[in-house]
Amino acid sequence: MAILFCNFIKPLPLLLLLSFTDLFASTLSLGIGINYGQIANNLPTPSRVSFLLRSLNVTRVKLYDADPNVLTAFANTNVEFVIGLGNEYLQRMSDPQQAQAWIQQHVQPYHTQTRITCITVGNEVLTGTDTQLKSYLLPAMQGVYRALVNLGLSNEIYVAHPHSAGILANSFPPSSGSFRQDLSEYIHGMLNFHVQTKSPFLINFYPFFAYKDNPNEVPLDYVLFQPNQGMTDPITNLKYDNMLYAQIDAVYSAIKAMGHTDIPVKVSETGWPSKGDPNEFGATPVNAALYNGNLFQRMQQNQGTPAKPSEPIDVYVFALFNENLKPGPASERNYGLYYPDGTPVYNIGLRGFLPRMDYSAAKKNAFSFSALLLLMMIFLIHF
Repeated sequence: MAILFCNFIKPLPLLLLLSFTDLFASTLSLGIGINYGQIANNLPTPSRVSFLLRSLNVTRVKLYDADPNVLTAFANTNVEFVIGLGNEYLQRMSDPQQAQAWIQQHVQPYHTQTRITCITVGNEVLTGTDTQLKSYLLPAMQGVYRALVNLGLSNEIYVAHPHSAGILANSFPPSSGSFRQDLSEYIHGMLNFHVQTKSPFLINFYPFFAYKDNPNEVPLDYVLFQPNQGMTDPITNLKYDNMLYAQIDAVYSAIKAMGHTDIPVKVSETGWPSKGDPNEFGATPVNAALYNGNLFQRMQQNQGTPAKPSEPIDVYVFALFNENLKPGPASERNYGLYYPDGTPVYNIGLRGFLPRMDYSAAKKNAFSFSALLLLMMIFLIHF
């Protein structure tokens, strides 16, 4: 259960506080990014979330917008951010002047104190039905990148677009991975963009969907990273013991089929819901705990995929909180690691804390955070 502190913290020796802070940094590091969605009306304030994530030593956060309250709350921390431009911005971002104005308003005022490493332009556009929106995507990415160049930020911030797994025409065996033919004109241009700007290819993968749609055919242990017989690629003879790694390698194969071998692939979303509608098979707290818990362990080991064993997988888990206003089936509102009150939805060994009191950016400092970490350690030792 999350630890909630509201009492006054007495002064303690700085050296002792820093020692405990270092201990927590090495003990609780997740080695993974977190998606911080905010489609809810009951979430804690960003400054409280800042304490929660830092108590977990989460250093990478992905937003779906450029919320100034969040960016301000994480000022002068070690947390780096992916911020987002919604699909509604795509047409405007192809105009260099509008793209530059957006960055000057939403990035530059915060970037000196809050580290922003990526701007995602749109989300899962190519699997939608809006053909015009698809045509805006690449010009919008190019417009944002040119604006970053003009402002001297292109070496610090890259531009990318999170794709749905639906862009794949084939994903098994992984060595035969390919993109849909009807999307090739869009993807080809985007791959050239990634090569030119030295940026990664982002994709959202949810093995949960594969199991939900075919629970009698897809082995549950295979999608949950549990011990299983696995599957062997008949072409490469590489063995896969989980679906996520096979999906990632399928993307590498699809990119290679389009003539590129030097574009890294990052998983911008993955997760498992703890609750769903009656027809959403597998959406349970037990399965969610197994999926995310096993994924965390593998990320801490810096694992690569069978086809890219020396390249540690880069993953952002979805999501930090359950979001009660998300539309769609019940699962959409139950992907969170935490309830809005800071209580873990299930136990996978995460021991963070969400302070009851709100800390403004002006009052946040290393002392108060270190003191809270000390109290958390005392709690863990005794309980």
